[in-house]
Amino acid sequence: MGFKMGIVGMPNVGKSTLFNALTRTAAAQAANFPFCTIEPNVGEVAVPDARLDKLAEIAHSKQIIPTRMTFVDIAGLVKGASKGEGLGNQFLANIRECDAIAHVLRCFEDDDITHVEGRVDPVADAATIETELMLADLESVERRLANLSRKVRGGDKEALDQVRLLEAAQAALNEGKPARTVTVADEDRKAWRMLQLLTTKPVLYVCNVEESSAATGNTQSARVAEMAAAEGNAAVVISARIEEEISQLDDEEAQMFLEEMGLHEAGLDRLIRAGYELLHLQTYFTVGPKEARAWTIPAGTLAPQAAGVIHGDFERGFIRAETIAYDDFVSLGGEVPAKEAGKMRAEGKSYVVKDGDVMHFLFNT
Repeated sequence: MGFKMGIVGMPNVGKSTLFNALTRTAAAQAANFPFCTIEPNVGEVAVPDARLDKLAEIAHSKQIIPTRMTFVDIAGLVKGASKGEGLGNQFLANIRECDAIAHVLRCFEDDDITHVEGRVDPVADAATIETELMLADLESVERRLANLSRKVRGGDKEALDQVRLLEAAQAALNEGKPARTVTVADEDRKAWRMLQLLTTKPVLYVCNVEESSAATGNTQSARVAEMAAAEGNAAVVISARIEEEISQLDDEEAQMFLEEMGLHEAGLDRLIRAGYELLHLQTYFTVGPKEARAWTIPAGTLAPQAAGVIHGDFERGFIRAETIAYDDFVSLGGEVPAKEAGKMRAEGKSYVVKDGDVMHFLFNT
């Protein structure tokens, strides 16, 4: 699985420029790195991972298939979105379908680009969107509580559990805190996710800075980083204009351009990696002469569930997973020498898959 990240932001913060750079970059990638536009505002991009190229080189794989990440360019937000102002209803529905929110914040000065609020203040912009999401959640929670009242009077256990969780969310929201600040017990996590509250989504703040600040950030992006750390969220610095320029260059030209700007890698690569860290995702690999392929799973996933990402039959009929650590596979020169050196392990149903594991699943049909 990949994951879906919604790109949100106030008008004129560089959100669409960033999304357009993403889609052009993806469209320019080789056939092994597929891009598709599902809808005009949805794009899938390959997740960059140098390990996959190395594995393919060692195994002489004919095809390289990276894992993918979906970006959704969500309609611009204005105050009152929680009440349907602007494209508010569409905005809220699109966020609900995403795993995380990439909140693009304007951290650059430009007299030619008007800010909808007449000032450049990324922290205030973040508060505007957070407030709209909290208001929408509060309205949703109150509506659901009213609808559950009859079932609660009848002693319905599932309804009672829902009410308990909804009331916990309501208490936080009434205090002006997002629902993600609520401490949820492990046994309640699935039910909590099913509530689909907007403010439970983790947030990645994307600080859109002027080109000269792309490598170091600026005063405004530093304010955002401080805010993100206090919230337990993440922040990344990007110049959407630089990303737009890179998207129109070939690989060699793009690398030269990045070096001239004092950057080690494209901002979009940093954005994807930060998103993975935010959602506690990791990658395992399947490697052979036909293809080398990356698969994304949540950290802590057991071997049978990791196999199920490939196909449900792999999980249902799971026997064991032949596993080689990435470093062993590379240093020893492939599957056969790793096996001969005793570095291939037979792991069972209780094995917790590690990031970078090279795996082959055995299963009953």
